[in-house]
Amino acid sequence: MKYALIGCGRIAVNHIKAVKNNNLELIALCDLNLDNIDLLLKKTEYKTNAPRYSDYKTMIDEHPEIELVAIATDSGMHAEIALYCIDNEINVIVEKPMAMSMKDATEMIKRSEEKGVKISVCHQNRFNMAVQEMRNAIDNGRFGKFSHGSINVRWNRNKAYYEQAPWRGKWKSDGGALMNQCIHGIDLLRWMMGNEVEEVYGVTRQQFHDYLECEDIGMAVLKFKNGAIGTIEGTVNVFPKNLEETLYIFGETGTAKLGGTSCNNIDVWDFADKTSDDKNKEGFHEATSNVYGNGHTSLYADVISAIKNNRSPYVDGYAGRNALEIILAIYKSQLTGMPVKLPLTDFSSIELTGMFGKSNL
Repeated sequence: MKYALIGCGRIAVNHIKAVKNNNLELIALCDLNLDNIDLLLKKTEYKTNAPRYSDYKTMIDEHPEIELVAIATDSGMHAEIALYCIDNEINVIVEKPMAMSMKDATEMIKRSEEKGVKISVCHQNRFNMAVQEMRNAIDNGRFGKFSHGSINVRWNRNKAYYEQAPWRGKWKSDGGALMNQCIHGIDLLRWMMGNEVEEVYGVTRQQFHDYLECEDIGMAVLKFKNGAIGTIEGTVNVFPKNLEETLYIFGETGTAKLGGTSCNNIDVWDFADKTSDDKNKEGFHEATSNVYGNGHTSLYADVISAIKNNRSPYVDGYAGRNALEIILAIYKSQLTGMPVKLPLTDFSSIELTGMFGKSNL
């Protein structure tokens, strides 16, 4: 399958690994800074004579044979680039968040369906082995009635991290800790607990990162339609380094906790209907080379299969929109001081400009 990559920064390493592991034909690369392409190929030891571009439209126009594009640029450009690819009838893998507004996310889904192309959002942690075990337990009814669940992303991001890429920590191009670092965990929490959320109440603050526009900590309470309660804690303020990403699910007949750097471990696994296999679950550890986990390869494999078999990807545009909706609802709640009812049809991160005394302008 003929493939192109747009955006060759920090996360692109995982995309190139997925390209290798899925035997895709890389026919073009694009980045505003061509030096980033050289660095990426050197870091991944990937040999290619594929042409390099600094303008994605030129790349698309000159290569009508492209079947699949991955978008790994700054978040603020995701929607614009994705829509251009979709309009050119190219299937899209887009890094999280899929967009910075509900309007753009909805338009991406609508246009992809009109054009008959697939769109998948990189919530790759859904493919973690520990996450799959938890999902299977839920699908098999092992938790019984849900009580509550929580996601806790307790990480560290220092000034050097934000200086690596000037788009980080800005309302227009990135958002804060919730949108950038915590969206994977928020996706898992919503997906595990039934997806249907009635109301969100959130509070965000900027405690230590006064050189950013956005939040460095956010907390929220979610009311699910099934009666369960969800809580979110997401921060980049943990001293001196990443501490954990943990997902808890509490049910009438089951308790489980996923931990590790990216919900890749099973720390607690306890059910009323104990099976012989359960003994092997608690203490399970999936080794990962970085906080992004191993899921990109599996996500790519699924998208390739979805294209070939004309089915919806496992992590489709609706999944990406659901995660985005929770974060934008938290942002809106911070802005208004009130709980926010879902669905959230039209809200953008840009509406928080000046929230912490900084401006995009």
